[in-house]
Amino acid sequence: MQSILTHLLTWSTVANAIDIVVVWYALYRLIMLIRGTKAVQLLKGVFVIAIIKIVSWYLQLKTVGYITDMIITWSVPALVIIFQPEIRRGLEHLGRGSVLPWTKSNQHVEEQRMVAQLDKAIQYMSKRRIGALITIQQNTGLEDYIETGIPIDADISGELLINIFIPNTPLHDGAVIIRDNRVAVAAAYLPLSESNAIPKELGTRHRAAVGISEVTDALTIVISEETGGVTVTNNNHLIRDLTREDYMKLLTAQLVPADEEAEQSPIVAWFTSKFGKGGTKR
Repeated sequence: MQSILTHLLTWSTVANAIDIVVVWYALYRLIMLIRGTKAVQLLKGVFVIAIIKIVSWYLQLKTVGYITDMIITWSVPALVIIFQPEIRRGLEHLGRGSVLPWTKSNQHVEEQRMVAQLDKAIQYMSKRRIGALITIQQNTGLEDYIETGIPIDADISGELLINIFIPNTPLHDGAVIIRDNRVAVAAAYLPLSESNAIPKELGTRHRAAVGISEVTDALTIVISEETGGVTVTNNNHLIRDLTREDYMKLLTAQLVPADEEAEQSPIVAWFTSKFGKGGTKR
């Protein structure tokens, strides 16, 4: 047994294990980066071309193989251009150090500030029954929906959010999308859910909130203009009529990592989020 362990615990074996973990993590981050964007469909096209190339090689289809070779050769610079938004966003994340466990402290403070500003806006609009729809990007990219809105690119503040949703103003109709702790756009269009489980008394804002939660992991806050009630959707869960205490606990749990989690490596944090936490209530 000792000789087997000695044979396995060589630098070559450890290096191979590290190599596999790094590649796996890089692929995972890439998939999370392009989810919810047009890049997903393009990536499917790349896989189709690769399959055609393999089949043509196996069946000795020289003309088909030549055409696929030409497509692959010219697709490399084309993909760089097409995937430019995703590449830029990934490099921005890397530059800010958001994927590194030892640079989380500033982000932790920003997330706490974001929750505080959201709370200020929610309290004001809920008391006055001002309808609002606020979507917060998490791991899944929201580029397709951001493109439908009017660019803001501003620091989050309660006053800004309140002014956006004041009735009969140019930006009040649609969703505000928050990305990287900044207000990215206003008046964005979200996909409407077709679910029959949504209560009939809920309107378009609630259907849009459920719709975005069905296709991404974004967290969405809805304020009803009829009742002033606060609703949160996430991962296809609809949580209605939340008190201030309830939504603050939920927002803090979802958006602000615990102190010990802020110091974890990304891989450990991912396993914890997948296997160490319970689901949210309906």
